[in-house]
Amino acid sequence: KPNIRLVSCICCRALVALQAQGNGCALICVWLQLFSSVSSVEIGESVRGEDVYIVQSGCGEINDNLMELLIMINACKIASASRVTAVIPCFPYARQDKKDKSRAPISAKLVANMLSVAGADHIITMDLHASQIQGFFDIPVDNLYAEPAVLKWIKENIPEWKNCTIVSPDAGGAKRVTSIADRLNVDFALIHKERKKANEVDRMVLVGDVKDRVAILVDDMADTCGTICHAADKLVSAGATKVYAILTHGIFSGPAISRINNACFEAVVVTNTIPQEDKMKQCPKIQVIDISMILAEAIRRTHNGESVSYLFSHVPL
Repeated sequence: KPNIRLVSCICCRALVALQAQGNGCALICVWLQLFSSVSSVEIGESVRGEDVYIVQSGCGEINDNLMELLIMINACKIASASRVTAVIPCFPYARQDKKDKSRAPISAKLVANMLSVAGADHIITMDLHASQIQGFFDIPVDNLYAEPAVLKWIKENIPEWKNCTIVSPDAGGAKRVTSIADRLNVDFALIHKERKKANEVDRMVLVGDVKDRVAILVDDMADTCGTICHAADKLVSAGATKVYAILTHGIFSGPAISRINNACFEAVVVTNTIPQEDKMKQCPKIQVIDISMILAEAIRRTHNGESVSYLFSHVPL
């Protein structure tokens, strides 16, 4: 059987080191040189006939990181790797998944095409913004969920979790919130928001009861954090005793950190699908759930031809 070969792109080195530790495998040495006009990649050892997993997240300099991933996939493919799997914890351009205005692009579909043409045989990702993005691919896609890790964190870190309400900051996240509320056997609520324009919320209406309860806001990603900070204020004014925010992908761009520091959160909990070390230094409210073992177990199960669906409802030990 071919060996597992893990390749780390620049922004995911800490996450990949944890995965390599979980799988007991070594990282492939890769030389990446950035010139003014090109990115040059050289794989440092033979991958002929091997099962290669390239880890890259859609964060930071997103276009540079996407090109780095595509070039690495192609480099491994033409070096005769038997299978190349792109492990993308945070899928780039996931929010552009539909044509909501005339002449607007569907960039998530374009990224799917680029990954397929580069030579990826399989995609592993986590908490896609819209699960139908899986249908943009003609290759297998495993969309993992942070939900089991989130449930574990809530039970271990919020003493009053039995007296809490799970809240979705928008109608689109209702399905995610009801799933978590059902598994905790607690109530849920949602906030209806209206936007004037992108990244700017006009007004919010709370549907549900949070009076004298702990409110836990759950969403798949937070960018400028305008929505969750408005939502936190709305929940406090509605009588919530404490407000937590739990997010899978903490992008935290622009004024996000200052908004969180000034907001009434007990904690803002994110996973490490995007590196958070610098953000945690700037904001003591940010806490991180490590999902490296979920990805490591998904890689091991994929390599061995085992079912991955166990990870949809369990955290690997």
